[in-house]
Amino acid sequence: MKKILINSEYITLSQFLKMEGFIGSGGEAKYFLQENPLFLNDEFENRRGKKLYSNDVIKFQDQVFVIVNEN
Repeated sequence: MKKILINSEYITLSQFLKMEGFIGSGGEAKYFLQENPLFLNDEFENRRGKKLYSNDVIKFQDQVFVIVNEN
């Protein structure tokens, strides 16, 4: 499980994908999510603007990420 540190209340799913290098720009998120199943807190998620908060768990391609607020 990889911890994703944020310093704000939340980040969007597209910001997460960009931070982790899965996409190069926010505009790619829509197409990326159409082709790659991703689960947020064990539920399928494909909305690029979905807000991710502290303790949210993202499962993607046999990887697990958890959002952690630095504040």
